[in-house]
Amino acid sequence: VDQIVQIEMVLPNGHHVKFGPTKWEDAFAEGFIVPKTIAVTGLCRTNPEEQDEEEWIWEDCPDDFDVDFMDLWYAVRGGGGGTYGVVLSMHLQLHDAVPLVDYQPSSSEECLATLFKDPPLGNPNFHPIMVEFMATYVMTPSVLNVTEDESRACGATGSMNYPTCYGEENVSQSWMTFLAMKNITGGADCLVRREIDGFPVAANAPGTRFEGQIPDSPQPGFSAGPLDGILIPRSWVQKVGVQKAIDMFGQRFAFSYYAFGSAAVASDQANSLSQAHRDAGVMIMGYPRDETFWRDIVPELFDLTDPTKFPPMFGSNHASYGLTGPLKDDWAKPCPSDWTLEERLAGCVSFQEAIYGTDTLKRLEAIKKVIDPNNMFQCHNCVGTNPTGTKDEDEEASEPNQEEDGAGSSSSYPRKSFLVIVLMIGAAVNCFVN
Repeated sequence: VDQIVQIEMVLPNGHHVKFGPTKWEDAFAEGFIVPKTIAVTGLCRTNPEEQDEEEWIWEDCPDDFDVDFMDLWYAVRGGGGGTYGVVLSMHLQLHDAVPLVDYQPSSSEECLATLFKDPPLGNPNFHPIMVEFMATYVMTPSVLNVTEDESRACGATGSMNYPTCYGEENVSQSWMTFLAMKNITGGADCLVRREIDGFPVAANAPGTRFEGQIPDSPQPGFSAGPLDGILIPRSWVQKVGVQKAIDMFGQRFAFSYYAFGSAAVASDQANSLSQAHRDAGVMIMGYPRDETFWRDIVPELFDLTDPTKFPPMFGSNHASYGLTGPLKDDWAKPCPSDWTLEERLAGCVSFQEAIYGTDTLKRLEAIKKVIDPNNMFQCHNCVGTNPTGTKDEDEEASEPNQEEDGAGSSSSYPRKSFLVIVLMIGAAVNCFVN
């Protein structure tokens, strides 16, 4: 989101546009390391029949073009993909190449017999020593005499619990400081530095859909099971301490995603990525959303004082089907798992609201209605898409009744359910064949 400087799209109204920021103001005094975008300008292509890109003509959009490019810039960058139009290209700002290294726990006999003895799941990555060290380095770096810049240079995905760092970092020295802080003698050689020469992926490898292109990762398909991420505010961990945070979440804290870096200070303040995402120190994967979670844990992490504004708290990546917030009329109680989809939609805080928060979701929905008033672009759980397949009253009034035209029930949900079943069978056959 923060590296995009221009976007090219085809919008639901048929216009082929490209747009990007054209005016900024300094935001350093507000704590940001990038300027604030205060104006976005766009152009429309006036010869859509021309196939030769070198002959395309870009001019000011016509007078009846009613899309605000500032709104579109805000919505597309963070507001969910596939719902505002077709993105054809993006221009990204690049940075100087810097060293990429990681620091993995050693699997030597000595380290496994001492420092990493009896690791959970037989993997030293999940050992409490590594879990605590990683959380401390990322969220309370001053404890280890690590600067904010050095801390932000490192992260970890996939529950690795060991630092992967770009550029200047201070992991080796901080490891020694951490061991001394824990009164652990020895272990200096149990964290191994490894230089990484990029992540090359061969074109035309298995899974490639287009010749000369790298494969999709992850591959399109159906999720094998629910996997949701709760965003843990860095400020909360700093307030209560790393150990208390780990104790509160237990072994689940080991299944963490540290990939936020400078997100809190690198925003141009004109995008819809949730503030919870930017303020997060870590995202804990697959945490159970039971009554204990909503009653005891959530109020510690997020501000629930305004009953009209549900705060964002889930990560938009790794948000699986069925994710909802708590009951609409009682945020201390979970959405009942035995409710039907229709009951969950009516009685629980929605998937989108739990990710974006009430205020941002309202703005995104308003932008969606202007850009795509006929809801041409729909995707599962995207802004403006009703997952039951039902329609607003004004849409229903403009369409023939399905019972009258012989299509059966006026609800399209059974037909969509049948389509999903067909797609699942197709996916299963494809997996078996491959």
